[in-house]
Amino acid sequence: MKVSAFHLMPHRDLPDDFEQQHKSAWFTLPFNEVADRNKVTQYYNWTLDELIYMANAGFDGVCTNEHHQNAYGFMVNPNMMGSVLARATRDRNTAIIQMGETAVFLNPPIRVAEEYAMLDSISGGRLVAGFPVGLGGDFSYSYGMAPMEQRGRYREAHDLILKAWQAEEVFAWNGKYYQLPMVNTWPRPVQQPHPPIWVPGNASPSTWEFVVERDYCYCYLTYFGAKGAGATVNGYWDKVEELGRDRNPYRMGYLIPVGVSETDEQAEADFGKAIEYFYHKLLHIPEALFVPPGHMTHSSLEYLLTKRPLPPFDQLKQNTFRDFDRDEYLVTGSAATVTDRLLDIIKRLNVGNLMVLLHFGNMSHEKCIENIDRFVAGVLPTLQTVWDDEGWENHWWPEAATRVLQDAAA
Repeated sequence: MKVSAFHLMPHRDLPDDFEQQHKSAWFTLPFNEVADRNKVTQYYNWTLDELIYMANAGFDGVCTNEHHQNAYGFMVNPNMMGSVLARATRDRNTAIIQMGETAVFLNPPIRVAEEYAMLDSISGGRLVAGFPVGLGGDFSYSYGMAPMEQRGRYREAHDLILKAWQAEEVFAWNGKYYQLPMVNTWPRPVQQPHPPIWVPGNASPSTWEFVVERDYCYCYLTYFGAKGAGATVNGYWDKVEELGRDRNPYRMGYLIPVGVSETDEQAEADFGKAIEYFYHKLLHIPEALFVPPGHMTHSSLEYLLTKRPLPPFDQLKQNTFRDFDRDEYLVTGSAATVTDRLLDIIKRLNVGNLMVLLHFGNMSHEKCIENIDRFVAGVLPTLQTVWDDEGWENHWWPEAATRVLQDAAA
């Protein structure tokens, strides 16, 4: 089992009456009304400090992500963050997991090929290349592109990037969305033929098919509870079997917020306000902004309307910490309780690449460090042994950097 540290880098100081004063935490929120530039500077540096601390504490990987024009998470260029992490962990084998730079948001998308190759070079072959389709709201509202084009652009961008990494000769690209007279990517990735590719998703059958056909790792990034994740995860594993692949748990990544306390009884006092801030404020968004018309394929829209994998967002504002904890929107408790609960979820969903969110909501920097320490001391060692006795091989993990860095220093 590989256990990685994920970080959203949210705004940590939204006012108490935020939901009453503002329509959404996404896209429409005026920066000058709620944000302080000095605090934003602090958020970026706290986030980097927390991720580096987790890398040094023994996590297998550190994960960055990309969102735009919102208070939920404003790590707008994950590769800038990833470059800091790659350099800061140069003496470790920590994977740099870019979850990730969204190819359709850059024009031309060979910028992603170039930047990922830079990160793989700086890290000495430790890059995991995330290929998110991207949120429909970001594509449509932040960047003003037609939602019907998003998946077509994504597929073409993916093919262009893969060819740019592997082509032996300079080539021209004459696609539907991108036209380039000369593609000759410098540098190329250390890992050949390319870094491992992880594709995040949230209950889209078209993404499952894309991932399984290309033998990538699918990462289910949901914040709506492991108890409700079964139908979606089972749908993915059914697609794996339908397309003739094995049920290797390392094909699956899963993300969940985690809070470790001294005792089970202390968990609500430690994490209750932070998780309610996360769901009540940071996920304060009208559903029409979240899923713009035309963003989804027919199969994905049909799945969304019939299976209902996402709860009504208004319902989230009525839930308390105990509701979220009960339905496994997060896992909290003592180290022993958290370990048992996570082991159950891992086995139930057949997860080989676990991503844990140890900072969420308005959690303070000090509380985050405390949470990391307790997780590392009492939970991480047990989780890292899961699947060891079953003989599965993780084909979706980057090459170890030790040899590359030793060769470079020789």
